[in-house]
Amino acid sequence: MNLERPCFEYMTDPASDKASASRAGTSREERFRRATRIVRVGGIPIGGRSPISVQTMTKTKTHDVEATVRQIEEAAAYGCDIIRVTVNDKRAAEAIAEIVRRSPIPVVADIHFNHVFALASIAAGVAKVRINPGNIGSPSRVREVLRAAKERGVPIRIGVNSGSLEDDILRRHGHPTAEAMFESAMRHIHICEDFGFTDLVISVKSTDVLLTIEAYRLIAERTDYPLHLGVTEAGTEKTGTIKSAVGIGTLLAEGIGDTIRVSLTAEPWKEIEVGKSILRSLGLASRSVEIITCPTCGRLEVDLFRIAAELEARLAGMKKPLRIAVLGCAVNGPGEAREADIGVAAGKGEAILYLRGEILRRVEEEEIVDAVVEEAARFRCDD
Repeated sequence: MNLERPCFEYMTDPASDKASASRAGTSREERFRRATRIVRVGGIPIGGRSPISVQTMTKTKTHDVEATVRQIEEAAAYGCDIIRVTVNDKRAAEAIAEIVRRSPIPVVADIHFNHVFALASIAAGVAKVRINPGNIGSPSRVREVLRAAKERGVPIRIGVNSGSLEDDILRRHGHPTAEAMFESAMRHIHICEDFGFTDLVISVKSTDVLLTIEAYRLIAERTDYPLHLGVTEAGTEKTGTIKSAVGIGTLLAEGIGDTIRVSLTAEPWKEIEVGKSILRSLGLASRSVEIITCPTCGRLEVDLFRIAAELEARLAGMKKPLRIAVLGCAVNGPGEAREADIGVAAGKGEAILYLRGEILRRVEEEEIVDAVVEEAARFRCDD
């Protein structure tokens, strides 16, 4: 592997931003992405400038199949693309096949140290395995797992965390550093490459946002593997959202990152909501609805708090590149509403509904949510 070759290409087309975005498979606002190889997780491509996928992880006991499947279905309804499930004991390994069979989205097996669970998960039909090959024992065990994964077309995510670096690497660097995390990742990558396995996704996470950013920059500069972004153990919903938005958002804005997972001490669907919001804020959510609302002030004449919350909940799982603006007064409302695909400019107890910049009709306040959802459902993005 040539670790020094550049991995960034700017996607510019003086004739057409739309043509550039079409080649990239992403929204027109995206200016560039790091060039990587493509890894396929079930039917979801990661890398190669494919749309950035949003992941989460189940928080149930995996052996409880019913609870785990319910959580997967809920996450999928909120727009989750890929979901990870821990396979940490024998009962979980026995349950994974049924979970895979019933899941509406690709399932990733999360495994630490145990090659037997990795083999069981691959046999069960998981779409990807998260395991560090340097931590599963002898070369024969590594060979067995990589052979099984290769035969079934199952990629592997190598996941390096600053809190669990190898002892010799820590001794050499003194404490977790970006270089130490890069060295750990390359150790596992080289093990796979030595066995002829290159169907890899890489992550280098830390609870420290700046360390996370530095580590990802290093791996992005020196490899062409697709990257799974995240700030590990980010914290509660409030704190974790901020840390994840800063860390993941900074990297995405630099063209780094191919799939993301927001780690919160919260329900999986909340992780999905935050992840999709990060993508939308950077113009990278090519398959989700962006809802724009005003911050409200004393001019507000409708219950915009309720309207916005209901719209967000009802449109959470819709996979269309739609921009919806809901504004609460006559100052900026009409202009902002015309700029959106679907717009609402509210007045006293009623609103004007816009479609592609043209006035569609007037609606009463209690009709706003239903009217917007109906228009979103029938909206054709290729018109």
